[in-house]
Amino acid sequence: MRLIFMGTPDFAVPALHALMEAGHEIVAVYTQPPRPAGRGKALRRSAVHEAADAAGLTVRTPARVKRDTAEHEAFAALNADAAIVAAYGLILPKAMLDAPRLGCLNIHASLLPRWRGASPIQTAIVAGDTQSGVCIMQMDEGLDTGAVLLQGATPITASDTASTLHDRLSAIGGALIVQVLATNPKATPQPAEGVTYAKILTRDDGRLDWSRSAQELDQHIRGFTPWPGAFTSLNGTTIKIGAATPIASSSHTAESGCTIDDALTIACGNGAGGATALRIDRLQKPGRSMMSAADFLRGQSIPKGTRFD
Repeated sequence: MRLIFMGTPDFAVPALHALMEAGHEIVAVYTQPPRPAGRGKALRRSAVHEAADAAGLTVRTPARVKRDTAEHEAFAALNADAAIVAAYGLILPKAMLDAPRLGCLNIHASLLPRWRGASPIQTAIVAGDTQSGVCIMQMDEGLDTGAVLLQGATPITASDTASTLHDRLSAIGGALIVQVLATNPKATPQPAEGVTYAKILTRDDGRLDWSRSAQELDQHIRGFTPWPGAFTSLNGTTIKIGAATPIASSSHTAESGCTIDDALTIACGNGAGGATALRIDRLQKPGRSMMSAADFLRGQSIPKGTRFD
């Protein structure tokens, strides 16, 4: 088929590669424009831009498309059979949704209608979901409201982070979109029940609330690794938490946020499973690399009773 591919981050790259390997013709790739990144704020191209350029594909980087009639006309003039969308980052107007012969198909990283919106991978882990997946959806003008053509599920394990789940889901998405184009399955409208939304995340969402249960805090840390990152404060210094383990410790009487030993075990709110504390396994000071708790404590003593905010 003649396809337009629309995507921006790493998540979309396996789908682009899968479509090319399946023999489809990618007539154009749309991706977000280069953005300032890093300490020097140099312009950095998206992961999809880099992959498309390496494959010799035509790349377009409009900053906006919603009201750009010239862009709508250029999009339609590509005479595509379908547009494949994977975390593109811009809302497509009806003129673009309707332009390809088969419309626009979205690779969405959740089991719709659960977790429509911008951060389904992170939010599923933070919420304590036991499974996630990918839906191939016929796009309409709503926010992830279109009918589903095909889905694939994967368990969320107790060791999964947003990074590990992201990688599995991106591979699933690539396989599913190739299957959809080969088999043309019937679209099934999403049920009205079970709709939830995953909001756009900010760095502030990573702050740990020590009044929450140890299980919830563990999910928070894993769900926000690597971005926006889970963090807390120690004597006014921001400390990023990379990994932790819920601990059942019914004997302590410490307030939430206070260490109950000298080994970075922090009291939390009560929760399921009897875990009332969180042992910090990996953490990071500003300007330093992530390190084990043992290495951290070699350079800084954290005695029992120390408060994290």
